Amino acid sequence: MLLPRVISETLGGSALSVAAQRAELSPWFASRPNGVAEWRQYLREFTREPVTDGWLRSLAPAFDAQGKAAERLRRVVDGNGAVISTGQQAALFGGPLYTLTKALSALSFADVLERGTGIPVAPVFWAATDDADFEEASSTAVAATGEVRWLRLPNAPRPGMAMNDVAMPGVEEMIERLADACGSVAEPAVLDDVRQCYTSRATLGAAYVCQMRRLLEPLGIAVIDSSHPALRRAAAPVLRRALERAVAVEQALQQRYDAIRAAGYSPQVDHLAELSLVFAAAPGKPKERIPIRDASPMAGQPAETLGPNVLLRPIVERFIMPSAAYVAGPGETAYFAQVSAVAEALDLAAPLPIPRWSATIVEPRIERVLSRLGIAREELRDRHAVETRLARQTLPNPVRDALQRLRHQIGADLAALEVMDRDKLIPPASLQGLRRSLLHRVERTERRYIAAVKRRETELMRDIGTAAAALYPDGERQERVLNFVPFIARYGKPLVDQMRVEAERHATSALGLATTDLGVPVAERV
Repeated sequence: MLLPRVISETLGGSALSVAAQRAELSPWFASRPNGVAEWRQYLREFTREPVTDGWLRSLAPAFDAQGKAAERLRRVVDGNGAVISTGQQAALFGGPLYTLTKALSALSFADVLERGTGIPVAPVFWAATDDADFEEASSTAVAATGEVRWLRLPNAPRPGMAMNDVAMPGVEEMIERLADACGSVAEPAVLDDVRQCYTSRATLGAAYVCQMRRLLEPLGIAVIDSSHPALRRAAAPVLRRALERAVAVEQALQQRYDAIRAAGYSPQVDHLAELSLVFAAAPGKPKERIPIRDASPMAGQPAETLGPNVLLRPIVERFIMPSAAYVAGPGETAYFAQVSAVAEALDLAAPLPIPRWSATIVEPRIERVLSRLGIAREELRDRHAVETRLARQTLPNPVRDALQRLRHQIGADLAALEVMDRDKLIPPASLQGLRRSLLHRVERTERRYIAAVKRRETELMRDIGTAAAALYPDGERQERVLNFVPFIARYGKPLVDQMRVEAERHATSALGLATTDLGVPVAERV
C-alpha cells in the first residue's frame, strides 16, 4: 500500500502566539527548559514539588486506563516521574485531524523526555467533555470528490449544556456517511470503534471518551474524562480558591489584559469583569459562569457542581496531577499569557505550554491530481485563484490572443491621443478615466469567458475542488477541518507510525535535544 506524505508545518497563530512559541514573552510564560540537562533538572525539581497525595489513586476512575496507558501511568507513580498533558473538547467522531496530532505530540514529548532524561514520563489526553460549545462539537467534515461534506447533529440542546449531557438521536445514519467518505478501508477497527461508541443511547461526551480511549490507549496515551466526579473532587481545592479570591483574580486578569494590549498584542480570551473563572456545572443542567458577587458563598458548593473555565483548566491540570508541560495549539499558547496571571493570584504554580506538532497529510490520489493539474499544494489556499488561472489557460488561443491585442491596442491608441492633443483640448485625467473604463470592460468580458470555461470544464473544476477539499477545505488548513477517522481507516497503523516519526522530530527540536541524547528512534520502535 502506497502511504501518504506527512508534511510537518509551522504551527502559526496570532502574533501573541507566535511570540510565545519563540519564547519571547518570558514575563507572561513559565520558562521553558532547553536541552537534556535543563529538562532533567526541571523534571527532578518538578517531581520534588508537593502533589496531591495519591493523585493517580484519586483520579483512577476518571482515567479508567487500560493496557499500555495504565502501565505508563503506574511507571510515573513508581518512579516519581511526570506527565505531559494535552487535550481537546469533545467533538463528533473525534473531531478534526489536529485532535490526533495533539495526542501524538504529547506521546512524542513524553517519549523523548523519558529517553533523554531517564525519568518516567507519561502522556495524558484531557477529554473536555464538560465543554458546552455545541455548534463546534456537533459537526465534522470529510473530503469528497469535488467538495467538502459536513456531518452535523441536529436538535441543538439548551445553551450551556455540557457535551457529556448531550444526546445524539439518529447518529447512526451519520456514521454510515462517515464510512462512505472513508472509501476503501485498510483498518476497519477504527470505524467499528465509532459504531460501538456513537449510538443514539450515548451522549456526545461519553462517546468521545470511548472513541479516544480505544484509539489512544494502545499507543500508551491515557485519556481522562473532565466530567467525571473523581476529577471534579480532585479539582475542588483550586475551584474553591478561585471563588474565594475571585476579586483578586479579576484584578490580576485586568492588569494582564491591559499589559498584553499595551505591548501591541491582542489578548486571546476576552476579559469579563463581573464573572469568576468557575462554572456552576451541575450534571444535566446548563453551565453558567458564577458572578464575582456570588463567588465566595458558592465556594461551599459540592465539588461535582463546579467546573473551571478555559483560563483555570490548565492550573487545575497542573494541580491534580504532575503535569510538567501542556502541549498547546496556537490559540491555547496565546491564552497561557493570561493563565499565568491567574496562577499568580491563586499562589499556584503556572503551567508550562509547549507548542504542538502541526501537519498536512497528502494522500497518493491527491498527489496525482496535483500532478495532473500542474499546481503546488500551497496554491490551493486560494482555490478561486487556481480555478481562474487554469480556466484562463484553457481559453481557446484565438480568444486569449484577441483579448491581449485589445488591451494593447487600447493602451497604444490612448497614448497616441495624449501625444497628439498638444493643446490639451480635454484634461489628461479624462483620457486616463477612459483607459480605465475600457480596460475594465475588457476584463469583464474576459471574466465572462472564464466563467463559461469553468462551466464547460467540469472535470477540471472537479479536480481542483477535490484537491482543495483534501488540503485546504473551505479555505482552512486541513488539520483544522477534516475529521481524522478517514485517514486512519484508509491507511491504518503505518500512517500513525509515520506521523509519530514526524511528531518525534518536532518534539526533539522543540525541547532543544539532540538525537544522540535519545537512544532508539521511534522509527525503530513502532
